[in-house]
Amino acid sequence: MPSFAQTHSRVTSYYILQDKQDILQQLVHAARWKKPVLIVPALASEFTDPENRPVFENIVAELSGAKYLAHVIFGLDQASEDDVRTCIDICQKGGLKNYIIQWNDGPAISGIYEMLEDGGFDLSRRGKGRNVFMGFGVAMALGATCVGLLDADIKTFQRRQLDRLFYPVLVHNYPFSKAFYARWNGQRLFGRVKRLLLDPLLLALKRKFSEGSEEKMLRLVDFLLSFDYQLSGEVCLDMWLLRKMRYSLNWGVEIFTLIEVYRKASHVAQVEFTRKSFDHKHQRVSTDDPKSGLHKMSLDIIQTLLHALIVEEGLEVGEEFFRDLALTYESIAEEIIKKYSDNAEFNNLSYDRDAEESMVYDVLSRAIVQTADHLSAPSHIAEKMLRLTASYEEFKPFVDQGLQQTILLLEERLREESLEVRNLPSWERIMWKLPEVSSHIVDALEEDKQRFK
Repeated sequence: MPSFAQTHSRVTSYYILQDKQDILQQLVHAARWKKPVLIVPALASEFTDPENRPVFENIVAELSGAKYLAHVIFGLDQASEDDVRTCIDICQKGGLKNYIIQWNDGPAISGIYEMLEDGGFDLSRRGKGRNVFMGFGVAMALGATCVGLLDADIKTFQRRQLDRLFYPVLVHNYPFSKAFYARWNGQRLFGRVKRLLLDPLLLALKRKFSEGSEEKMLRLVDFLLSFDYQLSGEVCLDMWLLRKMRYSLNWGVEIFTLIEVYRKASHVAQVEFTRKSFDHKHQRVSTDDPKSGLHKMSLDIIQTLLHALIVEEGLEVGEEFFRDLALTYESIAEEIIKKYSDNAEFNNLSYDRDAEESMVYDVLSRAIVQTADHLSAPSHIAEKMLRLTASYEEFKPFVDQGLQQTILLLEERLREESLEVRNLPSWERIMWKLPEVSSHIVDALEEDKQRFK
């Protein structure tokens, strides 16, 4: 019997109990007085590369059957004018009529980015986060009532999966829903960052907070653990929530989104996307390169989580906290790896236990220590300076003038900067400062529409 347990106070779990159940008509009915919009961020290579193009073509063909969507926004990065025409051709051949092209490198949308930069909003860091953030602005300018996100590299995508994602928000009026699924391809397990980093790290934090009676932090960690797949990129948000949420530009975006949801919504949903194998593009580990692959992703996730706990939630930590956290993480990760190994053997799946353990010790545990060192360095320096200035009479005139207070203030500033995460403000804040931005976005879309007519 499939699971249908509801064990989380703030998260409703939607399970697939009847795979043949078609909820399309319910969505079409609910959309009569609402305006659901889907955003598909994509690199040009995801539809121009011959190896990737069939995956993108299948997504477009499946989306043509999602009759409840008012618009499908394709946010295109690193795309030339010819690439945009290729995307339009795929949409037309796939029978998708309600598509909108958000050409990020074109002169029209580039003008919107410049307008935001001039308004004091730093969007200089290019990537998926920036692409999606602009997609939210486009959806708002088009009058969307709820917005969904879908990756452009899902090899096993079917329209019914998207139907399930939109259902809690569109039909049951939840403010937020997030997909969950098993990351495997029928032969081996994937989702390494979730399995080997995030879950054991959250469990390690939970153990630490339980021992220290940190109830405020414990509630946040419990909320994150309520989700079966915290790092899934497929989400749907009601517009009132989306307007209020801040947004992250790095690999920590999924965790930061859940933290923002925790702060701003009382009850949300997670939806079983599929019971079959789910597969899309995989990142390499990059053991020796902390600026790429899963290594970079792990650092961003750890930094985002610790920033939320320490800088924003006010968690007080010392040097021993990070040392204990890393040791506890390794212990829990070892236990979890054995469980995955046992489960893989039970299902006759390929599982490289040595490689998984190596990733924990050579990449993920080191990433925790790296982030901790980066955070605690200002405290070490300040402690030495305070001890030095208190030990010698020569410093007394400067101490009387507030030298030690200045050291403490500087320590606090450097501590915050050392865990600085460049998060974007909410679109509500942007529209307050630049009330004309929506009309400029509509003009930019119309300009590109005429360009590619």
